[in-house]
Amino acid sequence: MSELLEDILVLDFSQFLSGPYASLRLSDMGARVIKIERPVIGDLCRTLYVSDVKIDGGESTIFHAINRNKESLAADIKKETELEKIKKLIRKADILIHNFRPGVMERIGLEYETVRQLNPAIIYAEISGYGEKGEWKSFPGQDLLLQSVSGITYLSGNQTDQPTPMGVAAADILAGTHLVQGILAAMFSRFDSGEGALVQVSMLESLIDFQFEVLTCFFNDGYALPDRSAVNNGHAYIAAPYGVYQTADGYIALAMGSIPLLGQLLQCDLLCSYDQPSEWFNKRDEIKLILKDHLLTKSTKEWLHVLEPADIWCSDVFDYNTLLKSEGYTVLDMEQQVFSGNKKIKTTRCPVRVDGKVLKSAKGAPALGEHTLAIEKEFEL
Repeated sequence: MSELLEDILVLDFSQFLSGPYASLRLSDMGARVIKIERPVIGDLCRTLYVSDVKIDGGESTIFHAINRNKESLAADIKKETELEKIKKLIRKADILIHNFRPGVMERIGLEYETVRQLNPAIIYAEISGYGEKGEWKSFPGQDLLLQSVSGITYLSGNQTDQPTPMGVAAADILAGTHLVQGILAAMFSRFDSGEGALVQVSMLESLIDFQFEVLTCFFNDGYALPDRSAVNNGHAYIAAPYGVYQTADGYIALAMGSIPLLGQLLQCDLLCSYDQPSEWFNKRDEIKLILKDHLLTKSTKEWLHVLEPADIWCSDVFDYNTLLKSEGYTVLDMEQQVFSGNKKIKTTRCPVRVDGKVLKSAKGAPALGEHTLAIEKEFEL
């Protein structure tokens, strides 16, 4: 299904995660993505080691994961001759992506108005950390910092825990996802108008949108701050039993459910007295304390054997090793092998299926400037 966006040319000036994640998804759908990188240094993500794991002792695993199926053109666009080459390429492109701080592309000479004059049909897509206005606009758009100011760190962990960030680059990935949505909508509009568009996303707006559910509760609850459970918090606004609990040999997750019914099924008489649904929130910590102690008495498998047939929303809690061995994971076919030079790398695939088919490509991330000469020849730069 790689032909979905066949013949769509994307020029990706972005670095790190948010912009490259957007171009990754477009490449998964068949677009041709050319990374525009600085000579010698390239995308700084090449040396962004989120752990001590490197590919054959060289570039970071995250660079290879997020830049597979792309080409690399090395160009020093601060030099006029190199900039002119890039402008010739822009005239033939469909999409331009960048995630520089506000003002950087203006200094380079590739801001939207200039690019639109070169190519009126181009879709110019940009990600910033905090938007183009206000005192935060020049702050670094780094994921942990964005999570910290967005309020999201007060949703995870228990009531007495310090603010707890999500353990993944949520702001980057969400902003990249939203940028792709805007790009595809602009492409659809271009079919009728023939004109391009400026698509803008900020990481902060993406994180705020991610919290639309809890922020709407906050707005309509007298601006009362989210109150995390003191015990086994799973969601600041959801009543007991919602949370993850330790068992005799592991953990079990319990979603929404009737507390008296749980009491019957688990043979826990103390729970049966909580027969008013309002109590399940107002007294959620004392209910969770009862559950916390009771669930320690048997294994996860034993509890699931009781709860699942009764259609109680519950689950085992897996680490990666357990997940990868599960039938629920293997049937999804989420893994793929990609090749970058002589390196073979295992990574995940695009999560989208079209007509039942998964979107895969064995083409790995490019070496810095790997395709420069070929691209210059092809486009007569």
